Amino acid sequence: MKSILILGAKGTLGQALLQEFSHSDYQVTAWDREEADLTDVSTKEKILNLQPEIIVNATGYNVVDKCEVDSVEKEMAFKINATVPEMLAQIAKDLNAIFVNYSSDYVFKGDKESGYTENDLPDPASIYGESKFEGEKLVQAVGGKYYIIRPSRMFGTAGISIMSKKNFVDIMVGKKDETEIKVVNEERSSPTYAPDLAKFTRVLIEENKPFGIYHGANSGACTWYEWAEEIFKIIGANPKLAAVSGDEFPRPAKRPQFSELLNTKMPPQRSWQDALRAYLDNHEPRRFMVRN
Repeated sequence: MKSILILGAKGTLGQALLQEFSHSDYQVTAWDREEADLTDVSTKEKILNLQPEIIVNATGYNVVDKCEVDSVEKEMAFKINATVPEMLAQIAKDLNAIFVNYSSDYVFKGDKESGYTENDLPDPASIYGESKFEGEKLVQAVGGKYYIIRPSRMFGTAGISIMSKKNFVDIMVGKKDETEIKVVNEERSSPTYAPDLAKFTRVLIEENKPFGIYHGANSGACTWYEWAEEIFKIIGANPKLAAVSGDEFPRPAKRPQFSELLNTKMPPQRSWQDALRAYLDNHEPRRFMVRN
């Protein structure tokens, strides 16, 4: 039985990881902010004393717009998305443990319409993207046994952390009875279902895949508008959707216009449409029937 430490265990991904590894042959330790403040140096000793064989970092700063305009938030973004992964990678190396860290499609500029492979050179266009790319570089510089996994547009059952927020699917479902909904018909990327990403992570580890960078998003890509269309199609709702440009909702941080994550190193994840249906079929707070 292998020992695994899941950090950020109360978030959407953390909860999915906990469920995925709890049903396998693992001794799981799950920590969130209450158990371990990763910005506190004392946490290093706590992890070293635990001596996990696998460390999975599901924490992250993702207040994309705030860090673009606030210097304190920018510092926090780099601390959580870059300095903390570097520290954890070093701890893992000292323990000869496997380290898993999650990055983002925002490491790419977003001008490649055909999508990005794991080997494409990152060129972020936002502070958030820069912080994630810096984290990738620092983890690689430490070396050791690491997996860097890039997801995009995470959705899944909301975490129980105070930092958790509603995902796009839940927001749209909550609007199903509105007369008209404006949705940006831009920014083509790959939705990622948290339980699928958790399983992807476990398979990487159990199959002893080569260490390095992987794309863990679900297959395919869509704009926000196309995603919303699919959501309402599945739940059998028919609000009026208005496709608008990103200019309709001005935001400080520049978004990648094309950031489909192409998985070239692993068997394809199921399509984002199939993952979406699985989520809506099993999403407990739902108050509607799914159309077959």
